[in-house]
Amino acid sequence: MAILQSFEEGDAALPLVEIARRAGLHLTTALRLLGTLESHGFVQRGAAGGYALGPQLLALGERFRRSLRLEDQVMPALDRLRSESRESAAFFVREGEQRRCLFRQESPQPVRTVAQVGDVAPLGIGAYGRALVALEAEPRPRLPIVSHGERLPEVVAIAAPVLNGRGAVAGAIGITMPRYRFDPAAEARCLPLVLREAAALTRALGGDPSPILALA
Repeated sequence: MAILQSFEEGDAALPLVEIARRAGLHLTTALRLLGTLESHGFVQRGAAGGYALGPQLLALGERFRRSLRLEDQVMPALDRLRSESRESAAFFVREGEQRRCLFRQESPQPVRTVAQVGDVAPLGIGAYGRALVALEAEPRPRLPIVSHGERLPEVVAIAAPVLNGRGAVAGAIGITMPRYRFDPAAEARCLPLVLREAAALTRALGGDPSPILALA
């Protein structure tokens, strides 16, 4: 594992000496382990003698991606958002020029926004709709996005995009609340929660949250 993790972004092939140095191994140990990794396709040896990552890693990555059940990752994030904000939490995905509510957790408060899993709304309108296309916009907006009655007059929504392991937008996560409850205290409490869960869910899906955090 230390040998595989010694390869950094942008590395093509590394010589044995450099791999051993980065992994903190003796040359003979590194050579022996590289031979094992090569025999299983996790590294490959180039004509010039250096070593590069092998195709078996890509195969494993694809198996990992296919094994992820989105619900298993999203629902705990929505539970945390609902518990800490006491507002309704949801996850939307893009479907062409629309967005669909895939998962939702209702606020524990008696007065709350009402929506159903499966509901469809236009893309690019409201916090969720704008979050789904936030990384395509020029200039890019600040995250998380807050909408005040854009689609429903008495509703405030806060949302941020979630990325998958390929860097593509997997969906948008956020919370909604009645407009009268969105005061400075609610804003200060809820915006960091949504950003935190968007980043955490991105990591859970094998993605890099830095494009999201850079817009905070």
